Amino acid sequence: MATLTTNTTVRNPLAAFGGAILAWFETYADAKSRRSEIDALEAKSDAQLAEMGLTRDRIPHYVFRDLFYV
Repeated sequence: MATLTTNTTVRNPLAAFGGAILAWFETYADAKSRRSEIDALEAKSDAQLAEMGLTRDRIPHYVFRDLFYV
């Protein structure tokens, strides 16, 4: 008895396109992320934040101040 095995890779062009779109959205989301700014502010002391006119509970409001008005 003979066994024949072939290793062919069939790529779906639609799946490749979808993967590229997903990768673009992930890159865009990372670029728009403000987590690093929040981390930098949270690392400051209370005195440093007070010099900036901030308290710890207002850090998210400060970081996202251009997106909403409260």
